[in-house]
Amino acid sequence: MQVTETLAEGLKRELKIDIPAGDLAVKLDDYLNDMKSKANIKGFRPGKVPVAHLKKMYGRQAMAEILSNTIQETTQKAVEERSERPALTPEIDLPEEDAEKILAGDADLSFKMTYDVLPDFEIVDFGGFEIERPVVEIAEEEVDTQVSDIAKNNTPFEAKDGAAEDGDRVTMSYLGKIDGEPFEGGADENGQLVLGSGQFIPGFEEQLIGTKAGDEKVVEVTFPEEYPAAHLAGKAATFDVVVKEVGAPGEAAIDDEFAKGLGLESLEKLKEIVRGQIEGQFGQMTRQRVKRQLLDKLDEHYSFELPEKLLESEFQIVWQQVEEDMKRNEKTFEDEETTEEEAKAEYRKIAERRVRLGLVLSEIGEKNNIQVTDEEMQRALYDRVRQFPGQEQQVFEFYKNNQQALASLRAPIYEEKVVDFMLELAKVTDKTVTKEELEKLVAEDEDAA
Repeated sequence: MQVTETLAEGLKRELKIDIPAGDLAVKLDDYLNDMKSKANIKGFRPGKVPVAHLKKMYGRQAMAEILSNTIQETTQKAVEERSERPALTPEIDLPEEDAEKILAGDADLSFKMTYDVLPDFEIVDFGGFEIERPVVEIAEEEVDTQVSDIAKNNTPFEAKDGAAEDGDRVTMSYLGKIDGEPFEGGADENGQLVLGSGQFIPGFEEQLIGTKAGDEKVVEVTFPEEYPAAHLAGKAATFDVVVKEVGAPGEAAIDDEFAKGLGLESLEKLKEIVRGQIEGQFGQMTRQRVKRQLLDKLDEHYSFELPEKLLESEFQIVWQQVEEDMKRNEKTFEDEETTEEEAKAEYRKIAERRVRLGLVLSEIGEKNNIQVTDEEMQRALYDRVRQFPGQEQQVFEFYKNNQQALASLRAPIYEEKVVDFMLELAKVTDKTVTKEELEKLVAEDEDAA
């Protein structure tokens, strides 16, 4: 194998690799000799098939496999001998006009490989980074408010004889029709609706005010234009309603009995769970704010050339998301007071930051032997699978057989572990803030992003 460097500009590399036809012929002979001992061909005793016959029958197929393996092995060896780290899998350029001759063993294997190398940079002393961690102290009043909201959502209703009023709960059967024909999903035998809750199609609830148990009523409505079910959006419909019961709202006593009705042993336990949920919510916001500060400080310390193809790949991911969001929200660049060219320039900066910080975090993790464990990967995989009820097995197999998809699960875990490692060494000080102050800080970070 002869390797010749034909380009070395910045991070770009191009190598020309030549492998003599004689070397390929030796590999083909070894391949066919190995096949000879295993081949079972009609008319020949096992192990007695002439190599020339095998070559005639399988030579082209064998050479194709040899070429594929040889290209893979030689590109890997060439990079290793040069002690380089490609940013992405090298691209191989094999001249098509020579392919037939190479397969026939009449020409040397000669191809080009191009790739970008990862940049070299020093890890800064992030132990000196000063990070302010905003912490919200959960007041008892906040917990009580959330418990009260839970009580409101579990309001008891008692049957009454009078007409339904705003705030009452109507138990009913109904059958929805469009152009006189029932439609799928438009029927229920024991539907319950709190009047004024806005749970049903606009105009539906108002027409039930004044009804009593035993009443029959035809409710006429029009589905909103933006209704999720496309076959119903904007359509006029009628609902044949039979009112079975009207219930007046009572008042839930917030005590141990109320908590037991929710499956908990006491009101104190309910408050403990609610407090944990609030702390978790604000904890995520605090984490987001701290991580943003850390990444901003890293970004201030680094400015190096980026692998072009890696950057372009990241930009395409970012830009595709932008286009999808604009299409979904029916927005144009003019609506955003910009042009497509200006927007692309801004989002390329975002892609550059993401690639640069990704390389830095990866280097920090590698230098400090940070690993994602099999257990962590297994947990992430099962969490992902649970997002697709009814398709668990297909999703599981997809990830198990797709290394790129599996890497997409590993990446965020690895990043968070590197961030945790850095925060342990950085100078982090806590600052007590109100929830409004924390929400404002996080909103400012999101706007900046």
